[in-house]
Amino acid sequence: MGKIIVAGIGPGCEDDITPAVVNALRQAQAVVGYKYYFQFVTPFVPQGCQCVDTGMKKERERAEQAFILAEQGKTVVVISSGDPGIYGMAPLIWQMRAERNSSVEIETLPGISAFQKAASLLGAPIGHDMCIISLSDLMTPWEVIERRIEAAAVADFVIAVYNPKSAGRYWQLYRLQELLLAHRAAGTPVGWVHQAGREGQEVKVTTLGELDPDDIDMFTVLLIGNSQSRVIDNRIITPRGYYRPERDSGMKPGQHIMINSFRTIESELKNRDLPLDHKWALLHAIHTTADFEMEQLLHTDPGAVALLHDKIAGGKLTTIITDVTMVVSGIRKGALERLGVEAKCYLHDSRVAEMATAQGITRTQAGIRLAVEEHPDALFAFGNAPTALMELCDLVRKGKARPAGIIAAPVGFVHVRESKHMVKPFKSIPKIIVEGRKGGSNLAATLCNAILCYDDAAQLKPGRDL
Repeated sequence: MGKIIVAGIGPGCEDDITPAVVNALRQAQAVVGYKYYFQFVTPFVPQGCQCVDTGMKKERERAEQAFILAEQGKTVVVISSGDPGIYGMAPLIWQMRAERNSSVEIETLPGISAFQKAASLLGAPIGHDMCIISLSDLMTPWEVIERRIEAAAVADFVIAVYNPKSAGRYWQLYRLQELLLAHRAAGTPVGWVHQAGREGQEVKVTTLGELDPDDIDMFTVLLIGNSQSRVIDNRIITPRGYYRPERDSGMKPGQHIMINSFRTIESELKNRDLPLDHKWALLHAIHTTADFEMEQLLHTDPGAVALLHDKIAGGKLTTIITDVTMVVSGIRKGALERLGVEAKCYLHDSRVAEMATAQGITRTQAGIRLAVEEHPDALFAFGNAPTALMELCDLVRKGKARPAGIIAAPVGFVHVRESKHMVKPFKSIPKIIVEGRKGGSNLAATLCNAILCYDDAAQLKPGRDL
C-alpha cells in the first residue's frame, strides 16, 4: 500500500515552498494537482514521475486519482496552493479516505498560505485575533457567509478575504464592504495583494471606506484591519499588546481599566466616524451607563465639548452649577482642583427651602434661581430635575442667566422631554443633551468629566484624575 502526501506549495513563489515539501516532491512517484500549479513545482519533480493535472473544479477527480495510484503502492504527492488545510485538498483527501474505507497512509505538509504572504507584504496586519472568510458561494450558501461576516465584524477580528470576486461573482465584495461599514469605521485600514509572491505582484494599502471592489479579482487577497489596526509608513500594523508604554507611566490601575473600557466601547460603536469632542462625550456616556442607545440619544452642539473645555482651561469658566448634589459627587475632584473649577449645588442652601415655600416652586427651581443670581454665566448641569432645567430656560429668556453651557440630562416621565426641547432654541449656548426620558445624575456628572478632561481625548486616555 502506498502513501498520499498532501503538500502545500505556498502562494506561488519558489522561495516560499518549504524544504519538507521540496523533499517530498523529489521522492514522489506521482504528483497530482491543478494544472496551473505545476509550473511552481516542476523544478523539484523527478524525471519520469507520473504527473496528473486537471482543470478547475476537478478536485474530487484529482483526489480519486491520487487514491488509485496510492493503492497501487505509489508515493503520491497531491499539491495544493498555499496551505492544503486552508481551502485546499487536505479535508477532501481525508473525507475520501473514510468514504473508500481505505488504509492508504496520509501525511499533510503545511505551506505558507496566501493570507500569510499578503500579510508579510502589507506589514503586520494579522498581529492579533483574525479569521479567514471565503466569498465563494459555490459550496457555501451566501446566507451562511453573510452571518460569518457579521459575526467577524462584531467580534472585531482582523479578516482575511479569499475568493473575493470571479467572472460570475461580482457583487459579493460590495456586500461585504457594506456589512463591515455598519460596524467599523470607514477609516479602518485595508490592504490587498494581487498575485502574492508571483509575477505581477501588486500591493495596495487603503481604507474600508475607500476600497474599490472593481480593483479586486480572483487572484487578490484582502486583509481588513480591526479597531486597533493602524497605518505606519504605508504598512498596516495590528498591535499584539506587547508595546504598552503607558504601563510604565505611573498610571493607577483604575485608569488602565478605564482606557481598555473606552477602547472596547469605541470598537463596538455603530458609527466611529464622529467629531472627536462628540465621540469623547459619547464614550463617557456609554461607559457610565453601558447603554449603546446613547449613540442615538446623545446630542452635542458642534464643538460644544471642545469650546467649554477651552473656556475652563483659559480661566474664563470657573463654576459648574448642578441641580442635585449627586451630580457634584460624580464630578472628579482631581479635575476640578487641577483646573481651578468649583462645582456647586444650591439644593441644601439654607435659603432654598424658604424661597420654595414662599414662591410655591420646587426646591430645585429655587436652587437654580439662587445660583443664577450668584453665577449667571456658569456651566449648568442637570441630571435629575426637569423643573430646574425649565427654570433655567425661563431665566435665560428673561435675560437673567447667561450660561457658558448647559448639560441637559434630567431623567423621568413628567416634563422631561419638554424640558430638553425648551433648551434647544438657545443657539448661542453650547449644549449637551440626552434626548428622551433617559438621563440621570451619573450621566450629567460624566459629561462634566468629559469636558474637564477633553485634552486627553485625542490619545483616548481617560481617567487621569481618578
